[in-house]
Amino acid sequence: MADLELRRDFPLLQRKMNGKPLVYLDNGATTQKPESVVQAVCKYYGGCNANPHRGAYELSVQATGIYETARARTQRFIHAAKPEEVIFTKNATEALNLVAYSYGLTFVQPGDEIVITVAEHHSNLVPWQMVASRKQAVLKYIYLNGDGTLSEEDIETKITEKTKIVAVTQVSNVLGLVNDVRRIAHKAHSVGAVCVVDGSQSAAHMAVDVQELGADFFAFSGHKLLSPMGIGVLYGKEELLDKMPPFLMGGDMIEYVEEQETTFAELPSKFEAGTQNVGGAAGLIAAIEYLEHFTFERVEQVERELLDYALPQLRELPFIELYGCDAVKARKTGIITFNVKDVHPHDVSTILDAQGVAIRAGHHCAQPLMRYLGQNATCRASFYLYNTKDDIDRWIAALKEVRKVMRL
Repeated sequence: MADLELRRDFPLLQRKMNGKPLVYLDNGATTQKPESVVQAVCKYYGGCNANPHRGAYELSVQATGIYETARARTQRFIHAAKPEEVIFTKNATEALNLVAYSYGLTFVQPGDEIVITVAEHHSNLVPWQMVASRKQAVLKYIYLNGDGTLSEEDIETKITEKTKIVAVTQVSNVLGLVNDVRRIAHKAHSVGAVCVVDGSQSAAHMAVDVQELGADFFAFSGHKLLSPMGIGVLYGKEELLDKMPPFLMGGDMIEYVEEQETTFAELPSKFEAGTQNVGGAAGLIAAIEYLEHFTFERVEQVERELLDYALPQLRELPFIELYGCDAVKARKTGIITFNVKDVHPHDVSTILDAQGVAIRAGHHCAQPLMRYLGQNATCRASFYLYNTKDDIDRWIAALKEVRKVMRL
């Protein structure tokens, strides 16, 4: 369980909300930032702010060093084969769009099939709708078992010789269930398809080895793993990235520009047009170092203990409906999705906010999954390494007041 000493590393957790100590349970949306990350960003902007890769003067050289150090640290963090396989974006959404536009529109042909799951975040769903529409391809879905896990039958039958792309989230941002990406990637490769993995909800919660997973592409956002907003990562196998055309055009992604034609830079610069977010890269280095010092074993232990503490209490409340919490054999991260009977999720969130408890309410950018679950919206509490049993106690106490406030 997280301790008070650890929480002191996070400045925002020291403040109050609506006059109450903050209970932050929206880590699936974004995590809070430790002081070391805040200071890393401030140190860059206050000490060596300059445009990387552009100048031969000392500040630019230092900025370039920070940016490329972040790439090398990220390579080791996700166990990519080479630093050149790490492309910086502004977030996972941009990374997944890069794959859809650059790989999908280039290599998918009419009649080909793209397979995704109904549990995808819109960022790993809408781009594939676009590719299928433009290329006259077929978009197919892997659906769920009653407990929220992916249908094994669908995995086996819907990935066929016609499949060119399989896109899957490693962890559902709604249900918190961990998908067997290795198995899905193996199935994809057996028919000659590539596997695109949305790692937005996994990279912060478990050790990731993209080579061991068999991922051809892997995307995640830095802000969900302690680093600043505005820095994201796309991993891609070198042989695939080499064959793909650039996604964005402009400075720093070119080799030579003539009046009528242009040749492009080598990886990774080919996919990093324009001035990059070096401040975000500095924060990403500090975030990775913080996580590796804390260890993912401890992250998973904290989340498991919080789940084990919260779920029995929630199940005792007759007005609470839970989703994705009954998959006995499934691995689950620290996400609990629920509803309060007869109360709209937005009202639940507002009432909890008055008690200093921050949760997410809505469709969680996963409307097809919401419809599949028979809901328009749900509430979501998501834990991270700094949450405590006291946070759970205050959250559940606030839930017990919801129906009273609504006079039910």
